[in-house]
Amino acid sequence: MASAENKLTLPYEVVGGQTTTGVEATQPLSGSSVPKGAKTSDYYRTSNIPARFENPEWFEGYEHKPQHPMYRTTNMTYGSKPPSVHTMPTSFHARTQKFSEPLGKCGMYRNEGLNTGKDVSIV
Repeated sequence: MASAENKLTLPYEVVGGQTTTGVEATQPLSGSSVPKGAKTSDYYRTSNIPARFENPEWFEGYEHKPQHPMYRTTNMTYGSKPPSVHTMPTSFHARTQKFSEPLGKCGMYRNEGLNTGKDVSIV
């Protein structure tokens, strides 16, 4: 069975300073069609995203050992795929650190009350 190519007809294209109309471009629809070094903002409108979301190639650790097919789950399959510009978030809304700031200065609360419970011995 031969694979069919997906055709995209563009309304116009500028080639060598001249405008042409009705140009057909061939574009595969798979995630592998993204060139190396592509940024999320090249494909999507983004707002206030960190550099790690702008550059999905920075994420590492997606090599995996071969798993026995009997124990393989769909989450393992999904998690083994590296991120691309199509799976990155396009907006980022950070939370304030207002609650955690005082904990960093003085440490977490420690209960120093008297323990009145009996110890259970297993003899």
